[in-house]
Amino acid sequence: MSKFLRHKLAVSALVCACFALVLGGCGHTSADSKQKGGGGKGGRGGGAQMTIPVAVAKAEVRDLPILLNGLGSVEAFNTVAVKSRIDGQLIKVNVKEGQEVKEGELLAEIDPRPYEVQLSQAQATLFKDQAALRDARLNLERFQQLYKDGVIPKQQFDTQGSLEAQLDGAVRADQAQVDSVKLNLVYTRITAPVSGRIGLRQIDVGNIVHASDPNGLLVITQLQPIAVIFSLPQDDLQAVSQHMNKGRLAVDAYSRDDQTKIATGFLTTIDNQIDTTTGTGKLKAVFENRDRSLWPNQFVNIHLLLEVRKNNIVVPAAAIQRGPQGTYVFVVKPDKTAEMRNVTVTISQGNLVAVSQGLQADESVVTDGQDKLQPGTKVEVRGGAGQNGSSGQSNGGHASDGQTQ
Repeated sequence: MSKFLRHKLAVSALVCACFALVLGGCGHTSADSKQKGGGGKGGRGGGAQMTIPVAVAKAEVRDLPILLNGLGSVEAFNTVAVKSRIDGQLIKVNVKEGQEVKEGELLAEIDPRPYEVQLSQAQATLFKDQAALRDARLNLERFQQLYKDGVIPKQQFDTQGSLEAQLDGAVRADQAQVDSVKLNLVYTRITAPVSGRIGLRQIDVGNIVHASDPNGLLVITQLQPIAVIFSLPQDDLQAVSQHMNKGRLAVDAYSRDDQTKIATGFLTTIDNQIDTTTGTGKLKAVFENRDRSLWPNQFVNIHLLLEVRKNNIVVPAAAIQRGPQGTYVFVVKPDKTAEMRNVTVTISQGNLVAVSQGLQADESVVTDGQDKLQPGTKVEVRGGAGQNGSSGQSNGGHASDGQTQ
C-alpha cells in the first residue's frame, strides 16, 4: 500500500470518528431532554390539581319584598285656572306669583261700581212694582166685596185679579234681577276655589277682563296632597287588585335614575280600562308631599310594594346558572372544592333570588368564575364585594320586576 493511500485512509477514519462522536452527543442530549420532559409531565400529572379563583357570596335568610315597577308622571291633585265670571276692569291683585293660598282667600278685585249702579236701578224698579202690586191687591179686595154686593160685574172683578197677578210676576222678576246684580257684585271679588300654589300671573292690573277670556287670571295647583299616574303590564293588575282588597298598598317614588327615593304614598285606584296599544293599565297613587319634593308633570319611577315574603334563603342572582337539568349553583365546600347543586328558585327580585330547595343558610355559592368550574374543582376565594350577600339589593328597593318564577 502506498504512503498516499495510507494517509487518505487515516483521514477518512478520523472524519468517521468525529462524525460518530457528534451523533452520539446529539442522541444523548435528545435522551436527556426526553427524560426531563417525561419527568415534568409525570410531575404535573401526579402533582397538585389546578386551583380556580372565584368570587363567592353567603346564602342568607332574609325578608324579600315583592315589588312592581312602573314609570309615572306627577299630576296636581287639583288644577284650577282662575277666571273672571263677569266683565270689568281689574283694579287689584292681592297675591304674588308662587304664593301659597287657602281656599276662600281673596285673589283679585274687579271694579264694582258699574254693578253697584245696576243694583240701584234694579232695586228702584222693584220698589216701583211693589207699590203698584200693593195698590192692585187693595183694589182687588174692594172689587171682591162690590162683586158680592152685585155692584160690579164679574168681568171687572176678574180683570182686577189678572192685573194683580201680572204685577206680582213683575215684582218677582225685579227681585230676581236684584239678586243677579248682587251676585255679580260678589263676583267682583275673586277668591281661591281650592288651597294651593299660585302660578305665573296671566294678566296685569288695569286690563279689562271678560268672562270669555281663554287664559284666565292665574292658575292654582294643589300640591298637598299630590298624585302620580303610572302604568303596569295588564298581567300584573289582577295581583294588584287582590292585594288592594287586603289593605292599603305602599308606593315609593324614585328619581329618574331610579336611585334616590323621593316620597312615599299609597295606591288609591286602578283605571277602569286597559290601553290596547300598550297592553298596560293606569294606576293612581297619592302622596302627602309635605316637603314639596314632587311637582306637576315630573317623571318618576314608581315601586309598588305588593307584599314581603318572610324568611327566604336568598343568594345573588349572579350565582344562579341554568342547564339542561334546570337551575343550579356551585357551592364551595369546606375543603375548598366546588360542588354543583341543583336548586329551586321561587322568587327573582332585582339582584336577589330566593331559593326554596338545594341550599342551606350560610353556605357559600360562587358568583363569578363558574364557567371554569367542574364538580370537585379546587377553588380559591378571591377578595371583593362578592364574598357576602350585600352584592345584591338589601331591600329589593331597586328591583326590576316582582314576578315569581
